Amino acid sequence: MAETEAALRTLAHNVRAARTRAGLSLDELGRRAKVSKGALVGLEKAQGNPNFATLVRLADTLGISVSALMEGPAEGRVRVVSADAVMPLWAGEKGSEARLMLTTTGAAPVEVWRWNLEPGDEYPSHPHQAGVVETVSVTAGQMVLVVDGTEHTVEAGQTATFGGDTPHSYRGSGTRTCHLIMTVHIPPGPGSAG
Repeated sequence: MAETEAALRTLAHNVRAARTRAGLSLDELGRRAKVSKGALVGLEKAQGNPNFATLVRLADTLGISVSALMEGPAEGRVRVVSADAVMPLWAGEKGSEARLMLTTTGAAPVEVWRWNLEPGDEYPSHPHQAGVVETVSVTAGQMVLVVDGTEHTVEAGQTATFGGDTPHSYRGSGTRTCHLIMTVHIPPGPGSAG
């Protein structure tokens, strides 16, 4: 419980700081991200429980990574993150889950995700901001990657990459759990040194 409250306080601080840096009012951020003003007010007060899709829309609108919304201050030169120390940001009906392990720093950050997809579970993603590139590397099992309506089977030992600014989804396939590492490459935000 205390960890959840601390995570909500960090999220509240980071959303408010990013919104202020971007020069956006609550109304304008809500309009652009398609999130109600009431939900944003609650979020900035560390109240409520925002879902993964809301966090992605806010991050995209603010031009930052999802983990930039969730991470506290850096703790040192090397950061080691254990999967069991990170709460899943998405859980499927059949036991699938996605965990945002970390995000690199710099003008063009990279999110590193660890996914487990059970056969038949699917996560549909809305299009991200222009310039976002996603890469999926399957380490066990197989999945179906759907990009702009076209299905692509990706099996253990294979890696696929695509522009994330189009509709896409990830679906577990085959007979066993698909394990994959996904990276999300975020383009430099406004005012970043190139």
